[in-house]
Amino acid sequence: MRVLGIDPGLTRCGVGVVDVALNRTATLVAVTVIRTPPELDLDQRLLVIAEGIDALLKEHSPTHMAIERVFAQNNVRTVMGTAQVSGIALLAAARHGIPVSLHTPTEVKAAITGYGQAEKKQVGVMVAKILRLDEIPKPADAADALALAICHAWRSPLGSGVAASATTIGGLTPSSSGLTPAQEAWRAAERATGQRVLPRRLER
Repeated sequence: MRVLGIDPGLTRCGVGVVDVALNRTATLVAVTVIRTPPELDLDQRLLVIAEGIDALLKEHSPTHMAIERVFAQNNVRTVMGTAQVSGIALLAAARHGIPVSLHTPTEVKAAITGYGQAEKKQVGVMVAKILRLDEIPKPADAADALALAICHAWRSPLGSGVAASATTIGGLTPSSSGLTPAQEAWRAAERATGQRVLPRRLER
């Protein structure tokens, strides 16, 4: 499964593409941030983002798209910009015939770290470990986009047999060891580095 994840934003729109194998191993394909200057007219800013997303879809040919679900917050202007960019992404997916899903920040954090209230830095650390990167993708919008893509793949059936019949925990399919994909990634990272990756409270 090749998933293109989008962390929508008007000033910075994070876009990440990952390949996820049947064994849930994720590999980085591409990651970038589409930027638009605040002084540019709104219609032109949205055009820049639309063209950027379209170019990435054509270049990488993802089979699925995952977008962060817009949620209410105090800054109405920020919500409006995020919603507008989300609409552009949804339209792009429809034009390319790509199935798209929306995931809340809590869902993404739970899938990547096993804890729905994890901090952004913890998500970034796990994204780097899962994708076997030397450092956390920056800025945070880039790491968030990759986290969305991984979350979508891990919450989706990757094969016709295992995922459809296995017992799930919190929407995630555990491995034969009884661990979720995120927990398996923790263990692998700890074995490789010889130290703990995340605080104990995230092991729930």
